Amino acid sequence: MTLLHSIELEIFADYFQFYLQDEAVDEDWGTFWTDETVERMLAVGECSVGVATARNMNVPVVVSVHDAAPEPDFGEWELVNECSFRVRSGQMMVIGCTEGSPQERARFSLTPGSYRLRVSYVGLDMVSDDGLEGDDFYRLQIWPSPRAGTRTLKERAGAAG
Repeated sequence: MTLLHSIELEIFADYFQFYLQDEAVDEDWGTFWTDETVERMLAVGECSVGVATARNMNVPVVVSVHDAAPEPDFGEWELVNECSFRVRSGQMMVIGCTEGSPQERARFSLTPGSYRLRVSYVGLDMVSDDGLEGDDFYRLQIWPSPRAGTRTLKERAGAAG
């Protein structure tokens, strides 16, 4: 497995969420969120993926693109989910759900096709009482892969399931 590209971001996670999506696709994010996806902290569309966060403030996110599935390293992470998505336009963006202007969007290129996304979460319980400060962190790992189901690879301690 080779790391092809990596980007560190601060994303405004308004409404406790942000999205990875194909820039040319406009999916209805509201339909992604169900009781199950809220519990999982991951909501999946055809060309968009919603990631739930512990805070509705700026949160640190690292996105890395690989040529194959990265080695599992779940030890330090509290929750790890995996899902598939499709790239149509070749241009992806990471965006908060209320960020409208193109300048507020982090963009990168991916060859059109099917991809797998592994989202790893840590520090979910390390948020101040007012919800403004925290040590939560989100890692998104992307690689080409045939479509497969959404699954949780590591559940949060004490999580129902």
